[in-house]
Amino acid sequence: MSDTTTAPELAAPRAPRNRRSTRTNYELYGWLFMRASGVLLLVLIFGHLYMNLMVGDGINAIDFAFVGGKWSSPLWQTWDLLMLWLAMIHGTNGVRTIINDYAERSGTRVVLKSALYLAFTITVVLGTLVIFTFDPCPVGADPELLASICFP
Repeated sequence: MSDTTTAPELAAPRAPRNRRSTRTNYELYGWLFMRASGVLLLVLIFGHLYMNLMVGDGINAIDFAFVGGKWSSPLWQTWDLLMLWLAMIHGTNGVRTIINDYAERSGTRVVLKSALYLAFTITVVLGTLVIFTFDPCPVGADPELLASICFP
């Protein structure tokens, strides 16, 4: 009497239904960007803090004239612009990830991401405009209201 049992047939795993035919590495690139921008932001932020707080008179020197003098240099305009853009992209990518993880309904995700991208756009555009159009010595202004750097 031979008792032979055969193993049950297992069904092959199915592919997910919503899989796109072409795969992108968007999430991988986002993950790599977060690491690279985080390191670069550390350098930019600590350089910013060192120059503003440790060099010269330190925190006592920070006023309108200090910012006006600093932003008259293309180096500091570029430094602050890079810091603004990287911080905003880094933060927006992080909040986007949180929205993807915790917003359960797709409608909620769309509303939250739309608000996030709108806030990002407004902040980056206004920040960029301020950095490049800032003039501490506007022509025709009352001399009593101008900073000390406006008078040679």
